[in-house]
Amino acid sequence: MTNAAYTLTRPDRRTTSVVFASPHSGRAYSASFLRRSVLNEQAIRSSEDAYVDKLFDVAPQFGASLITAGAPRAYVDLNRSAEELDPALIEGVRKGGHNPRVSSGLGVVPRVVANGQAIYRGKLTLAEAKQRLERYWMPYHAALKAEMAQAHEMFGEAILIDCHSMPHEAMDSVVRTGLKRPQVVLGDRFGAAASERMVDQIEAAFVHAGFAVTRNTPFAGAFITQHYGRPAENMHAIQIEIDRALYMDEKTIRPHAEFATFKRRLQAIIADIARIGRPEAQPLAAE
Repeated sequence: MTNAAYTLTRPDRRTTSVVFASPHSGRAYSASFLRRSVLNEQAIRSSEDAYVDKLFDVAPQFGASLITAGAPRAYVDLNRSAEELDPALIEGVRKGGHNPRVSSGLGVVPRVVANGQAIYRGKLTLAEAKQRLERYWMPYHAALKAEMAQAHEMFGEAILIDCHSMPHEAMDSVVRTGLKRPQVVLGDRFGAAASERMVDQIEAAFVHAGFAVTRNTPFAGAFITQHYGRPAENMHAIQIEIDRALYMDEKTIRPHAEFATFKRRLQAIIADIARIGRPEAQPLAAE
């Protein structure tokens, strides 16, 4: 199922409670949007999780659904609450309580891309911001909510894997402490969005494949993990951040020579994660 807001790919037969999602890999930059922006086409893509949708496109082969964004993150950020409107960008929005994401320009309609580069010269109208939410944010989240509900109904649980990529430099601070550079960051909002058992199994899948993994630092998850993660109700949400240098050239925003090799390694991990959500993988209930 494909429309302007998202592409939803379902397996021929759903065999797992896992739902994969990529909210930041959208790359449908309209000509009108590019004309409005003061950035060139290269700079405006700097906050995009480029090719993450391609990396995870095998998920339906393992019985899981995959939903990917159509609109780019610079246009509307699906990993923000619809209420996170930026008064510095959008006319008619009142200043509310302090929200560090909005204050830094990274609200639901972003004011900046990576490195704080401003997207626009002036402000947007509130009507335009609401139109973006109605056309892209609401349909994406309606579809994601429905996939999670169906998984929960079928399997008694739902596991959302929220797929992202991070700049290589994001982990420089960790390296300066003398620790090995993490290649993958798992975010569960410090245990609030998923059970420890679930995150342990996902971490084990990456570690088994040879990746260095850390949790919640510096990425613990944002709106999506907070909104969909309710472990007490068997609704789990885990954010995965993957170092972009593993598969792409960050300067040119193009896959590099190791892309296919990395994707094959990731495919085995996706298969392992899908297996976590199969009924036969669940531990036996206590007598």
